[in-house]
Amino acid sequence: MAGIYVHIPFCTSRCIYCDFFSSTDSSLRGGYVDAVCRELALRGGELADEVVSTVYFGGGTPSTLSAGERERLFRALSTVVDWSACDEVTFEVNPDDVTPAFIAALRDTPVNRLSMGVQSFDDSDLAFLRRRHTALAAVEAVTRCLEAGYDNMSIDLIYGLPGQTLAGWDGNLQRAMSLGVPHISAYSLIYEEGTALWRMRERGVVKECDEDTSLQMFERLIDVLAAHGYEHYEISNFARAGRYARHNTSYWQGIPYLGLGAAAHSYDGRCRRVNPLSLPAYMRAINENRVAYAEECETFDMLYNERILTSLRTCWGLDVKRLETDFGPERTQYCLEQARPHIEAGRLAFADGRLRITRAGLFTSDDVMSDLFWVD
Repeated sequence: MAGIYVHIPFCTSRCIYCDFFSSTDSSLRGGYVDAVCRELALRGGELADEVVSTVYFGGGTPSTLSAGERERLFRALSTVVDWSACDEVTFEVNPDDVTPAFIAALRDTPVNRLSMGVQSFDDSDLAFLRRRHTALAAVEAVTRCLEAGYDNMSIDLIYGLPGQTLAGWDGNLQRAMSLGVPHISAYSLIYEEGTALWRMRERGVVKECDEDTSLQMFERLIDVLAAHGYEHYEISNFARAGRYARHNTSYWQGIPYLGLGAAAHSYDGRCRRVNPLSLPAYMRAINENRVAYAEECETFDMLYNERILTSLRTCWGLDVKRLETDFGPERTQYCLEQARPHIEAGRLAFADGRLRITRAGLFTSDDVMSDLFWVD
């Protein structure tokens, strides 16, 4: 099986924390959609007759697309996707785009899962992040989607904002629980270099949330969601039974996928292909019937390290027997030796032939995983 990712880089406005490739120039949108359709025609053979089991529209803001632009994309995708065999078709939306007319039109497409960028149910948080919607609009949008039949739905939340309190974060969590969405992704605010947020910190306009408070928020996140029946299946992702994000899970399991659009990534199990982070460069190449990507084939060591990283992010952990089959006894023995101090300290657990990061290890997961990397 395989997946398809479609990058829609257009946003009405840019949030201060975002470092994803995006553009606020909507005049290019129609030509861009045409280019994505052409790219699929050029590269569809890379799927090698694999059944496409997931499709994900990310951004940017896919919900800014018009009904006609969505129709063109789905018509093109129909040449390589059997929608009856496609388990999950996810579409990212912003709350302010989710009008009754938008939802009614979307119901006529193959989309069966929504991912909504709520980020906060606090108006002061939203104003700081430069989000376009209000807390009330977010609640109304989520309710509208659920009532329209999109019961497979995820919302994104951000914690660790400057000045955010534990009580404020608790309020966010309680509001999210009241809505009953089956999937929640929650991320600590990151100051990515080059973003408006990073520049604000450099000028002393904002001060980062201290690490202790951020960790307490993460702990509250885990406890509250567990109490409401959510499984913590990946470091930043929580789902009720059967509601894992199948497309994102395929990334962590090394399943091949084709990425379409500017800045999109593809992976065939060994080589990665990356499209240019430039709308003109991407569209020029595709319109000249050329592939736009640069390619990098991973070394044996890179593949080993990636297995460590992606496996330990999840509740399923690292299958040590499979690791030995794929990478040999030397690297497997090295992995177990490097894991021993973390097992003894309670940051890793080894059971049923799998290494898993414990709750205690979650807070230092990057260090734990990097200690298991193969370094020449």
